[in-house]
Amino acid sequence: MKFKTIIEPFRIKMVEPIHLSTEEQRRGYLKQAHYNPFLLNSNQVLIDFLTDSGTSAMSSDQWSAMMNGDESYAGASSWLRFEKEVQSLTGMPFVLPTHQGRAAERILYGKLGGKGKTFISNTHFDTTRANIEFSGAEAIDIPVKEGLDFASDFPFKGNMDIALLEKTIAEKGAANIGAVILTVTNNSGGGQPVSMENAKSVANVCRKNKVLFVIDCCRVAENSYYIHHNEAGYENKSYRQIAEEMMCLGDAAVMSAKKDALVNMGGFLAVKDADLAESCKQLLIITEGFATYGGLAGRDMEAIAVGLQEVFDPGYLNYRIVSTRYLGENIKAKGVNIIYPVGGHAVYVDAKSLYPHIPPHEYPGQALVCELYRIGGLRSVEIGSVMFGKYDSDGKLIPAPMELVRLAVPRRVYTQSHIDYVIEIFDEIVRTKDKVKGLKIVKEPQFLRHFTAHFEPL
Repeated sequence: MKFKTIIEPFRIKMVEPIHLSTEEQRRGYLKQAHYNPFLLNSNQVLIDFLTDSGTSAMSSDQWSAMMNGDESYAGASSWLRFEKEVQSLTGMPFVLPTHQGRAAERILYGKLGGKGKTFISNTHFDTTRANIEFSGAEAIDIPVKEGLDFASDFPFKGNMDIALLEKTIAEKGAANIGAVILTVTNNSGGGQPVSMENAKSVANVCRKNKVLFVIDCCRVAENSYYIHHNEAGYENKSYRQIAEEMMCLGDAAVMSAKKDALVNMGGFLAVKDADLAESCKQLLIITEGFATYGGLAGRDMEAIAVGLQEVFDPGYLNYRIVSTRYLGENIKAKGVNIIYPVGGHAVYVDAKSLYPHIPPHEYPGQALVCELYRIGGLRSVEIGSVMFGKYDSDGKLIPAPMELVRLAVPRRVYTQSHIDYVIEIFDEIVRTKDKVKGLKIVKEPQFLRHFTAHFEPL
């Protein structure tokens, strides 16, 4: 008999208390945090969907493996286990451990970037874009047109536009392309998956033009789930086999292990070319640590090696995808527009359509983020004109193409009742939507302003 209820494929051995708060208290906390949930203290948050990065619950096998951590400065046995697992997944011989994904980005894109260089992606994430632009290079997004249609059921909205990729390389000149970056799944594009066919096409274009092809694989297991279920020819391949096939297409890979390696800290850079690996290794040693630990403790590398195996478990992946889908479809059923189909790690709410009376320069996504916290203590993140908006020469905002709010679900942390509580918050969101007002920025840094900006309600 097949049951309709999808249960958590784990038992709970340890619990962490949630500090309950009233709406009146949350109004005060939000004001103290300058209407930026990044500036809230964690004990002021009931349900934390700010990010799925580093917020996973580790398994008993991972905690056990950490006890075997070899903390030797050079050549630790934990490093050898970590290196072997990453090589097996990526098919790349040279592995550089880093303390998290953005450190791998800084090393690689700092090396490849600089003024006059262009990086092309399905959609650059915030830290990716920041590291590229910090080097003086430009970052161009070329998602497929289906990715901008929130309502369609196209299964691979994370794909890159191949015709536009060829055109952009021709216009910029292949020698001026720092790299082509394919992010799987496409986080800033709504957590949408990339097909194997698209990845192969990107690889072929890069090979033809002698351009470096980088795969950002921090959610490659979740991406493999969608290929297995939605792309012909992969229904009889395991999730791990699909991931390995995709990874072999790249010339290099970056990973924040804080996502699909199911750990709280860690990452890596993997490359095929020995010369590129050697030059990146020198930057690693200067800024992260020696080449066999790179800012990680031996126990971290042990946990990552186990997590990269656990994440491909069919029971886990099915639960992960189905539970996130349940959240998105129930929010959608209340008349709230989301990016559909629901992605693997998060639900992306269309704040622009929810609050049509709030223009982009008054940040409808940030307004929704604040309302979700005020009403239910739910912390989330804006992915719109706060995160990706820019200013023209006259200081006028150039809005982001989408005004989204991401509800990123931590792995193996929340139960069904938590998800149902979040769904219930949207009843009040819908009921009060016409009364919500926008915000203005009163303080912001030059890069990654969404992390530390201060806002005031209008």
